[in-house]
Amino acid sequence: MMKPENVEMLKNIIKETLEKMTFSDFTMGFREEDGPDGENIIFNISSRESDLLIGQYGINLRALQHILRAMARKKTEEKLKFSVDVNDYNKSKIGTLEDLARNMARRAINDKRPAVLRPMTAYERRIVHLALAENDQVQTESIGEGEERKVVIKPVGNIESE
Repeated sequence: MMKPENVEMLKNIIKETLEKMTFSDFTMGFREEDGPDGENIIFNISSRESDLLIGQYGINLRALQHILRAMARKKTEEKLKFSVDVNDYNKSKIGTLEDLARNMARRAINDKRPAVLRPMTAYERRIVHLALAENDQVQTESIGEGEERKVVIKPVGNIESE
């Protein structure tokens, strides 16, 4: 549970930053939730200009969150765990990635062979690993380097060689 004064400080940082970026037509809410990185507060910005804030595959949103976290660190010594979302983009992306992970795990088990997912960011790979952590029929591992890093979902037990 974050202190109310820290929530207010973060709301102000986000609001002022968006206004300096010339965004004026937005609303902001927040919710407490455990995420893949253990964030306990998620600030969701609602805006009709969400495409600019999110960017292709969420790249602008990740950059905005990075900047806002850096600004928050300058204001307080406390380690504040928070994330920023726009029009629930990350929330729906997490759900989509969890569904993908479960579907590919079923495929790997049925086909008795590893399933390789598309290259993903570290954050996306973590969501996949966590989504399948409780499934004792599969193991997950990340392979590859840099931007080509991806998750392989391997069935446990008899694997057919190709």
